[in-house]
Amino acid sequence: MAMVAALVNERSVVIFSKSSCCMCHTIKTLISSFGANPTIYELDEHPMGQQIEKELKGLGCKPSVPVVYIGQQLIGGANEIMTLHVKGQLVPLLLSSNAIWVYIRTLICSFGANPTVYELDERPDGQEIERELKALGRKPCVPAVFIGQELVGGANEIMSLHLQGKLVPMLIKERAIWL
Repeated sequence: MAMVAALVNERSVVIFSKSSCCMCHTIKTLISSFGANPTIYELDEHPMGQQIEKELKGLGCKPSVPVVYIGQQLIGGANEIMTLHVKGQLVPLLLSSNAIWVYIRTLICSFGANPTVYELDERPDGQEIERELKALGRKPCVPAVFIGQELVGGANEIMSLHLQGKLVPMLIKERAIWL
């Protein structure tokens, strides 16, 4: 179980898949359609794929693919993901694990703000910035939303502010948007 635990550590969404599996493709497409960027391990292409598959079966995953972890928690396979989706619980789960922060960017832009976005995986100093965000208590460290030079939080905090009607006034106060 140690290999699976290491592969899902500190990742918002992990999908164990096989490249020839149509249900795996469906689950990857569904989760990605919400703006998530899952880490995907294609077991039929991974050098340790058979060992990983054996560990997944040992965790009770039958069939062994697709298997989805969200927020480092085993959610299950296609049935569990589709059930969450139909019940309207998949997006909130992805939000709470900071897996669909792209939605947060879209939300902020929808009010007319033009945020500066730093894609840490595309920057030479990205790992250093990530360490600094972790030192500020962000886990996972992205998204980290600053408004008016103050760390407001991640996806949960931004959605909470939005649902409470406090996000737009905060953006106005900091002159990020004008009405």
